[in-house]
Amino acid sequence: MALKGIKVIEFAGLAPVPFCGMVLADFGASVIRIDKIDSNTDIDCLSNGKRSIALNLKSSEGNNIIKKLIKSCDVSIEPFRAGVMEKLGLGPKTLMKENPRLIYARLTGYGQNGPYSKKAGHDINYLALSGLLSIMGRKNEKPMFPINLAADFGGGGLMCTLGILMALIEREKSGLGQIVDLNMVNGTSYLGSFIYRSQKSPLWGNKRGENVLDSGAPFYEVYKTKDGKYISVGALEPQFYTQLLQGLNLTEDEAPQYDFEKSKKIFTERIAEKTRDEWCKIFEPLDACVMPVLELNEAYENTHNRSEAAFLQNNNEYFPNVAPKLNRTPGSSNATLKRPNIGEHTYEILNELGLQHEEIKQLHKDGVIGCPTIVSKL
Repeated sequence: MALKGIKVIEFAGLAPVPFCGMVLADFGASVIRIDKIDSNTDIDCLSNGKRSIALNLKSSEGNNIIKKLIKSCDVSIEPFRAGVMEKLGLGPKTLMKENPRLIYARLTGYGQNGPYSKKAGHDINYLALSGLLSIMGRKNEKPMFPINLAADFGGGGLMCTLGILMALIEREKSGLGQIVDLNMVNGTSYLGSFIYRSQKSPLWGNKRGENVLDSGAPFYEVYKTKDGKYISVGALEPQFYTQLLQGLNLTEDEAPQYDFEKSKKIFTERIAEKTRDEWCKIFEPLDACVMPVLELNEAYENTHNRSEAAFLQNNNEYFPNVAPKLNRTPGSSNATLKRPNIGEHTYEILNELGLQHEEIKQLHKDGVIGCPTIVSKL
């Protein structure tokens, strides 16, 4: 695997940081999740294949354990608001002194500076502050967020992963680590660079829900079918629009491409006449950019997705397979592996650090570590 041999410490959180750690783990990195004692991070559904050590980070002993782990670590990822890690004595200056090769990644909502740096927030807030939420939604309706995909996972976890990989590549030249500082407002804004840079193009210029890519156009839309399901239409270019009309048995005069109101009404009525699968059969031989809107439990069964091995199955659950595909050092999804309980690997990890049974027993007694699954050993 591409990241085999890379050791990662992931300070427990939810969504963005676990996703970042998941990607690294799926491509071969060894990831240890640092849980707080009695925390609820075992609800993290992206922790498969990781190990967990539970520590009291406010104790000097817990602090020292982190420093010992860092000495042989390549990457550290933390999700806390500005100043929290410094207050714990685990900020980048401290940890990078222990290990100058360390890539110290900070994945936060609002960053390390500015008036919002210490405020709480979620995906919807970061997306709002990025400016992008304002243009998402239909005509005469309030802005609508794309669940929590854009900021948490696109502008957050994935962008942070990119930063970590670039820092690892640079380290091969300099031999030094560096801080990867990614806040989700900035990351999401950058993810939306095309949107910002294309504002003077014909794609935009109208109010929300009246443009080509925001549900204004009849040829870039989702339509309801006779059976209550949906098909997606993305016939932007004229050659695809021609194929769309062919499949719908319409002429350009009946449904002009840029008469948005007239054509959308006609398309809505025509598409409601057949089921989703009937339309799929009609459009199968055509290059009209028409695809079914699959539900989560249908995506795995789709012929194309199966041919691409896009999903994995485990105990009647389906998971996306790793992407991208690397031909020599491919990743392998950990989704089918067990998720760690909080502190499940505490004893094992401390043993690896050279601590003996009696030392671990004393740390447990003093409330420095949590290891509920191995109490019998203590």
